[in-house]
Amino acid sequence: MRKLGNKWLGALSAMFAASMVALSLGGTAAAADESPLRLVLPFPPGGSTDIASRIIQPKLAEILGRTVIVDNRPGAASQVATQHVARSRPDGNTLLISFDNHSINPIIKKELPYDTFKDFRGITFALRFPLVMVASKKTPGNDLKEFIAAVKKDPQKYSFASTGLGSLNHLAPEDLKRRAGIESLLHVPYSGGGPAVQSLLGEISNVTFLSYAALKSHIAAGTVKPLAVTGETRLPELPNVPTVAESGFPGFEAYSWIGVFAPAGTPDDVANTLTAAFQKALNDPGVKKQLTDLGFEVMASDGPTVDKYAVQQNERWAKFVKESGLKLE
Repeated sequence: MRKLGNKWLGALSAMFAASMVALSLGGTAAAADESPLRLVLPFPPGGSTDIASRIIQPKLAEILGRTVIVDNRPGAASQVATQHVARSRPDGNTLLISFDNHSINPIIKKELPYDTFKDFRGITFALRFPLVMVASKKTPGNDLKEFIAAVKKDPQKYSFASTGLGSLNHLAPEDLKRRAGIESLLHVPYSGGGPAVQSLLGEISNVTFLSYAALKSHIAAGTVKPLAVTGETRLPELPNVPTVAESGFPGFEAYSWIGVFAPAGTPDDVANTLTAAFQKALNDPGVKKQLTDLGFEVMASDGPTVDKYAVQQNERWAKFVKESGLKLE
C-alpha cells in the first residue's frame, strides 16, 4: 500500500506542477493581452501623423479590446522613435507609426542605429495624402506662379519650413526648386508639422508643405494662404487651389504616407491580428469619413505591401538626391 501511495503522491505532484506551469503561462498571456498597445510617433502633437493616429486610436482600441496609447517621441528626423521601436520586444505591444522619412533616412544617414528594412515588419500601409503648399499672410503671391516670381526677384529673402532634414516636405520643395530654376530658397527644418506651421504664423518662414489635416484650421481662419497641392488632382476640400502640375510643372507629384511597422521578429499570428485590426479601424465608416474630410486617402493594405512601398520610396528619392546633387548632411 505504501508503494502505491508513493506512486499516487508522485502523480499528484506532477499534476500540481503541470497545473502551476499552465497557470503561469495563462497569466503571462493575460498580462500580454492586458498590456496597452503603444503607437510610437516620430513627431510632436499637431502634425498629420498625430492627427490621423488620434482619429484611429479609439476604434482600434475598441476592435482589439485593449488600451491604445499614442506616444509622441520626436527628435533626430524620426530616429528617436524609430530606434525605440526597433529595440522593443517583438510582442505586438509597441508599433511605429511611420512617416515618409522612414524610407528617406537611409539616404541621408550613412549610419543609423537600426536597419530600416531589416529591423521592422510591415503591419499596414495606412494612409497617403498630397501636401498643400501654404504661405504666410505677409508673403507675396496668391498662387505658386506669383510666389516663384517673388523669389526670383529677391532671391535671398525667402525660406521654407519642413518637418526635418530629408522629410518629404523637404525633398518635394527641393524638387520644385530645381524645376523652377531657384537656388536660394532657404530650408529651415523643424521637429514636426506643428512647429513648422508656427514658423509661418510668426512670419519666420515664408512657405511650408504639409498635409491638409495639419493646415485645415489655419486655412479656414485665413492665417495662411494655400498656393498649390502636390497631388495628381486637386483636393475636393480645396477645389480652387491648383496642383503644382497645373501651375507650370507638368508631371510633378508627391504624396506623403503613413505606415505602421512592428519590430522584426513579431510572430505572424500577432502581426496578422494587428493588420486585421488596423484595416477594420481604417475602413470603419466613421473613421474613414473623418480621415477623408482631412485630405487623407485610406489605403489599409497588408504588411508586405507597406514593406514593398517603403523600398520603392527609398529608391525614388535616392535617385532624386543623386541626380540633383542635393546635400543632406
